[in-house]
Amino acid sequence: MKVAAYQAPLLPGGSMHALELIGDRVKWCATEGVDILCCPEAVLGGLADDVECPADIAIDVQSGALEALLAPLANNSVAVIVGFTEAAGAGKLYNAAAVLCDGRVLGIYRKRHPAIRTSVYSAGDQSPIFTVGGLPFGIMICNDSNDPEIGADMAARSARVIFVPSNNGLPAERADVVALSRAVDIARARDNHVVIVRADVAGRTATRVSLGSSAIVDPRGRVVRAAQPLREEILVAEIQA
Repeated sequence: MKVAAYQAPLLPGGSMHALELIGDRVKWCATEGVDILCCPEAVLGGLADDVECPADIAIDVQSGALEALLAPLANNSVAVIVGFTEAAGAGKLYNAAAVLCDGRVLGIYRKRHPAIRTSVYSAGDQSPIFTVGGLPFGIMICNDSNDPEIGADMAARSARVIFVPSNNGLPAERADVVALSRAVDIARARDNHVVIVRADVAGRTATRVSLGSSAIVDPRGRVVRAAQPLREEILVAEIQA
C-alpha cells in the first residue's frame, strides 16, 4: 500500500483554491498507485483563528455540504484526508479533518488541542480509527501530535499509521519549526511502532510563513521522506497494509 503527504501552498485565509490543487494531486496519485493522500490542516479556507469572520469558511457536515464540496475529489482508488473548519451545533467550530473514500465521507476527526494559547475552535474529544484497504489508521491534527497519549491510544487500538495534517503558517520570527516537528514525528513513530505521515503547508503570505515540515517516518523512527523548504511537493512511501 502507498501513502502520500501533500505539502500544499500556504494560501491566504479564506481561499478555497486548494480544492482544485488537491483534485489535480488526486489524479496524479491514482496514476502512481497511491492509496491514501493526506492533505494539510485547514487546507480548505485556512485556519479560522486567522480570518476576520470564521463562520464564513465553516462547512456543515450533517447537512451534506461537506460531501458535496469534496465531490470533485472523489476517486475509487485514492482516499483523501482533507483539513477544514467544521460548523457544528450551538455555533461551535471544530478544526477537523475528513476522510473521503469512494466519494463519501467515511468519518471526521476533530482536533483535540486546538491551540497552544487561545482559539475560536472547540476541542474534539474522540480519536476514531479508520480503515481503508485493510489499513487501520488514526489522525492527529498538528498540535495534537505533541500529546503522546493520543498516539499511544490509537496505536493500542490497532492503528498502523497516524496521519498528521498540519498548518505551521506562523509569523516569520517563529516560523522555523521543522526540527521540532520532525523530532515529535520520530518520537511518536518509535514509541508506538507506527508510520507517521505529516502533511504541512509551505510558502508565504502577507502575514505568515511556513517552511513546510512534511515528512514520512517509519516505525523505527527513520525519516524515509522529507519535503524541501518552502516548496509544494508530494511525498510517497510504500508500507505494509
